[in-house]
Amino acid sequence: MNQKSLTNKRLAWLCFALLSFILPAALHAQETLKLTLQDAIRIAVDKNWDMKMAGQDVKKAEEQINEAYSNAYPNLSFSGKYIRYVKLPVMFIPPNSLINPTSETQTFELGSDNSYDATVSLTQVLYSQKVNTAIKIADEYSQYSKTGLVSTKLQTVLSVKKAFYNILLMKDLLRVAKKSFESADANFRNVEALYKQGAASEFDLLRSDVQKANMQPMLIQTENNLNLAINYLKSLLSIGPDTKVDVEGSFTLEEVAAQEVEDGNANAVRNNPIVQQLQINESLLEKNIIIERSEYYPVLAAFGQYAWQTQDNTFKVSNYKWAESFFVGLQLSYNIFDGFKRGARIEQVKIDKDKVLYARKKLEEGLVIQFQQAQMKMEEAKKRIEAQSKSLAQADKAMAIAQTRYKNGIGTQLEIIDTQTAVVMAQTNYATAVYDYLTAKADWEYAVSKEQ
Repeated sequence: MNQKSLTNKRLAWLCFALLSFILPAALHAQETLKLTLQDAIRIAVDKNWDMKMAGQDVKKAEEQINEAYSNAYPNLSFSGKYIRYVKLPVMFIPPNSLINPTSETQTFELGSDNSYDATVSLTQVLYSQKVNTAIKIADEYSQYSKTGLVSTKLQTVLSVKKAFYNILLMKDLLRVAKKSFESADANFRNVEALYKQGAASEFDLLRSDVQKANMQPMLIQTENNLNLAINYLKSLLSIGPDTKVDVEGSFTLEEVAAQEVEDGNANAVRNNPIVQQLQINESLLEKNIIIERSEYYPVLAAFGQYAWQTQDNTFKVSNYKWAESFFVGLQLSYNIFDGFKRGARIEQVKIDKDKVLYARKKLEEGLVIQFQQAQMKMEEAKKRIEAQSKSLAQADKAMAIAQTRYKNGIGTQLEIIDTQTAVVMAQTNYATAVYDYLTAKADWEYAVSKEQ
């Protein structure tokens, strides 16, 4: 085998090896991620950015509990200091004294050029109403953050449901648009064939051509709306924009059992996480009042200190003579008068607590209206679905009759166009009614805090 043949063979094997790696990767990159509603909710709860931020709030609250407890633990500190005296401190000796019999004040240098000291201090709060209440506040704030995580989850699930249902609606409308375009195209071809045979007028041909052309923009717009809806769902799920996504699910009526609606309405206010957050907020403000009132109480703390000191100019550390001191004690502190600041701050907290109470009452009343409205929208959409089902069947029948009449020469092209428009309208109205029911159901589930 010559050198050229050998080289060509090696190149062929190299290309084969590269293709064996590139083709699977390319095929994998083109795979479409198919999602059911439950898949989408699961991914959103795990990856949605709002969920991640709410999760960080929970972690932060846990660390705040640790911080609050730290105020009840002993505080141990160490400090060390080295001083190099450029000029030594002095002691003044008054004149006409036993040490200084002269008539002028004299000075006497103290210490050495180098000074060292080290101190270990321990402080332990024995009684402080503020510290004890702060621990309780931190614990309740942790619960507040966890309830906030539940609230964020419910809001995320609601957004995912609506986005998912919107995609199903766009897919259904796209199917309607394609079917309408195909019907208009088939009608145009039929009229064109009749026109060539002399059995249809030029006006009918132009009318059918215009009808076909009018269907195309609706088809393009629906396709664009579908892509926008898919991109919005991907943003909720924190999925990259380059990932191909499609949803799986039947765009049909999913009724809620009457007993389930009754039970959900009965427990809606109690189970609502935002109401629970406001209740916790009221409790936190009540404890803030205790914090402010704690300024009227003393703080008792124990302390102790052990110190080492030395001064020497030799820098022979092993020969230094260290002086040690050790003491313990109790400290009682009490603010006697602060210019009425404590009373004013207590009143401010009371006002804030009343505002939270009013906000909770307003929210509770709004929740009742919210789930009642969602329930009424479900009933309304359900009736529209029933009505549109009948209209759809009638529109299909009317279009078939119009086409038969036209083929038999007793109908007009206008009848066909009118019936085609009626079919499109009926199919669109039916799909919209189903979408309205599903979104109203999602709103009701959110209002009654129904978790998935």
